[in-house]
Amino acid sequence: MTGSPSRPPVGWLRRFALLGALWVPAGLLAIGAGWGLMAHYQHTPLPGVVTARTIEISSGEGFAAIAHELEVQGVLGRRWPFMLLAVLEGKTRRIRAGEYRLMPGLTPQKLLDQLVNGDIRLHRLTLVEGWTFRQVRQAIQGHPELEQTIDDWRGESVMARLDRPGHSPEGQFFPDTYLFARGTPDWIVLEQAHRRLRKELASVWRTRDADLPLESPEALLTLASLIEKETAVSSERPQIAGVFIRRLRLGMPLQTDPTVIFALGADFDGNLTRAHLRQDHPYNTYRISGLPPGPIALVGRAALEAAAHPAPGRAVFFVSRGDGTHVFSETLEEHNRAVNCYQRRLCRGDAP
Repeated sequence: MTGSPSRPPVGWLRRFALLGALWVPAGLLAIGAGWGLMAHYQHTPLPGVVTARTIEISSGEGFAAIAHELEVQGVLGRRWPFMLLAVLEGKTRRIRAGEYRLMPGLTPQKLLDQLVNGDIRLHRLTLVEGWTFRQVRQAIQGHPELEQTIDDWRGESVMARLDRPGHSPEGQFFPDTYLFARGTPDWIVLEQAHRRLRKELASVWRTRDADLPLESPEALLTLASLIEKETAVSSERPQIAGVFIRRLRLGMPLQTDPTVIFALGADFDGNLTRAHLRQDHPYNTYRISGLPPGPIALVGRAALEAAAHPAPGRAVFFVSRGDGTHVFSETLEEHNRAVNCYQRRLCRGDAP
């Protein structure tokens, strides 16, 4: 005769149920405590970032190695909580390589977000209005955070690489501050500055005054470079543009000293003489009619706008006061008086 199935004693069942009833809340409490500790860790400033510092994440480096290096460098107190945070958020495979600037008060959560978002440190290179191509080259070659990749800096080689063969590199880059990551190839910045120049020039050319005696955007760029070198006073740029435009219309030589200085190049010692003004050179506007063959310097937006929208008036002469401003004259007689006053220091009571 088969007996009935054996059953656990009622006492054991009760004890098991009681134990389970205790374990579930204890587990929930443990989980809650763990989340609380993690939340506290996430938003507590890292002890190793009390002052600004820089770290670098190499391309192809695994997350465990990254966390270990951050621990070794003292950024993290211990790497395990940071690794757990990244695992819980599913971000271990989303870290981006680059150079990072860590600022005081940085928390583990903000550090993780910074590494995932690729908020890398950017370096600066400033190209200045009025610079020549030689100065552009020196600035790029002298920047320690750019990777030097350009082997041939000859103007014809650079312009051929920019798909503008036969053009001079002078004035072909827009003056501005360019941001880039450490290790960016030098060519990237140079190409960016050239593209920006072409964009700015095209924009200004489309809105130029309709009656300008300028046949192309390149002519406007050349004129703007003369304006850029003649004055740093923004209010005078349209006036100087007006003088040059009227001279072009009248067939008068532009007679602007910066073109002579540009023609002299490295031979210019700071003293411009009458002999220099008489030298034959394609850029010497005392010897040629019209505009020189191309720009002589980097041109900012304000000079481009002045060339495109010259101020109205009748002046065809101007001379420097020696303080950065100029005296504008309609007649040669007025101009000679201004020259005697401000250039030859012969001012009397009738000073312009």
